[in-house]
Amino acid sequence: MNEAAAFLPFARTKSGHVRASLIAGAGALIILISLASALLPLASGLSNASVIGTMMVAAGIMEVLAANLRANNRIAAALPGLATIAAGALFAVEPFGAFVPTVRLVIGWLAVRGLLLALASLNVGGSVRVWTILAAATDLSLSAILYIGLTASTITILFFGPTAEIVGSFAWVVALSFVATGMLLLEVAACEAAARTNAPAPD
Repeated sequence: MNEAAAFLPFARTKSGHVRASLIAGAGALIILISLASALLPLASGLSNASVIGTMMVAAGIMEVLAANLRANNRIAAALPGLATIAAGALFAVEPFGAFVPTVRLVIGWLAVRGLLLALASLNVGGSVRVWTILAAATDLSLSAILYIGLTASTITILFFGPTAEIVGSFAWVVALSFVATGMLLLEVAACEAAARTNAPAPD
């Protein structure tokens, strides 16, 4: 079933187009946050963990708000955003004394997001299902890659601390997850807008 068709009852409301625009705006903001995360290693004088944590909280809030605007599947769509807010809050307060536990938190966050997105894909159809699966695959793949990288770099971290390259790759992992989330929300918004356009006029 085409995903746009699933939005038709919701899209008949006058606010359907406005909500689609707001979802698209949330997706665009998350992509902008991903750009900031990717550029973070170039900045100096910043606490990377706290700044990335703040970015994660902001992106999570955008994702939850966008989920609340969707026509259906709202709870399942909001859960990955809630996981991002929780993980980001831990980063923002920096409760860890070493870099390795922090990276393990990111690994867990990405794995949980991937699983939640995979479950959410079961309740949607069409292109939104495709993009939800792609977002899930992105987060699960990044979790696996980061775990392998952590294993390979543990000795370096123990002897020399987190190098600029390790911190940079960490920021890029978060940025890539944000990009996948932003693209998913843009597709959801496109389906909302298409449903609004195709909805029959009221009698």
